Amino acid sequence: MTRLLHITTTDISLELLLGPQLRAFRDAGYEVHAASAPGPFVDGLAADGIVHHPLRHATRAFAVGHDLAAPAELYRLFHGLRPDIVHTHNPKPGVYGRLAARAARVPLVVNTQHGLYAQPADRAARRLPVYALERLAAACSDVELVQNPEDLETLARLGVPRAKLRLLGNGVDLERFGPQPEFVRKAVRAELGVDDDQVVVGAVGRLVWEKGYAELFAAARRLLPRRRDLTVVVAGPFDADKGDPLTPADVAAAEAAGVRFLGHRDDPERLYAAFDMYVLASHREGFPRSAMEAAASALPIVATDIRGCREVVEDGRTGLLVPVRDPAALEAAIDRLAGDAEFRRRLGEAAAAKARDEFDQRRVIARTLDAYAGLKARNQP
Repeated sequence: MTRLLHITTTDISLELLLGPQLRAFRDAGYEVHAASAPGPFVDGLAADGIVHHPLRHATRAFAVGHDLAAPAELYRLFHGLRPDIVHTHNPKPGVYGRLAARAARVPLVVNTQHGLYAQPADRAARRLPVYALERLAAACSDVELVQNPEDLETLARLGVPRAKLRLLGNGVDLERFGPQPEFVRKAVRAELGVDDDQVVVGAVGRLVWEKGYAELFAAARRLLPRRRDLTVVVAGPFDADKGDPLTPADVAAAEAAGVRFLGHRDDPERLYAAFDMYVLASHREGFPRSAMEAAASALPIVATDIRGCREVVEDGRTGLLVPVRDPAALEAAIDRLAGDAEFRRRLGEAAAAKARDEFDQRRVIARTLDAYAGLKARNQP
């Protein structure tokens, strides 16, 4: 049986982002292992028959000591486990994982590029080190599965061979996320204490400033006093490990302005049913899963005009795109949708159709399995 090892920073990524893929690989006959920092999602992985290997030095925060020790820790894991395929996920494990896998002579090394941590418009001080590390790490992989076509072209310009680059795309569970019956909408809105005539603006994501919460809060502070029919709701956990976390004081200030916070939710598919529009004001995205979920749920989306969001939102057809870091433009887009129920309906229907055509996670799983099979065949003696 082929032994497959996926590597991420945290166990929440293994369960919530990669869980359906890992289970599909298991069902396809692979012996599936996973490595990350330990956490509360490890038990769920074990229940699915996925063997978890805890990493001491995997961290999302900037931690030089851990980052320097991580490659050696992974090398020891590869040397002892002897996986046939190592599949890394960026940012940090995607770099040092590929280097360690090649050093340990893992037969097949695959990396998923979820979104380059720098974009062409970024300043050189940020862009050049990221590009240099990615080019170095890509030299150690057999295939690069790239979610976003803009990143694929960037990697090609950096000199990564096109034969190694494959467009993966991204997807969600369309059986879980889709338009909900009216009784579900009424039930969730009743739980939230939202009247039928309220227009609910929803955001779902980790509470880090990079997600554009400063702009959303600024827009809400201007909109809520003059639009009594508007409710702004945010669902997502605190994330102190990131370099730009919101604090409880930040949340309290936004609550004082009328924004409602729901914390982490295990039922986003129900929560989307209560929304009338979805907002993603991010400064950086690879291929945003929450926006795909919202689209599949037939919600019109207001998003920033950046890489990733452009793959989900077609401006004027499935939602509205606004300039990044522009609270006034965000306010105007939300206000426009809030005042036009028919426009929201048309955009939401088009978003759901786009999701059915383009955002099925089964396509992502099939493309990954094809990559594994092709690599295995190529390496057969």
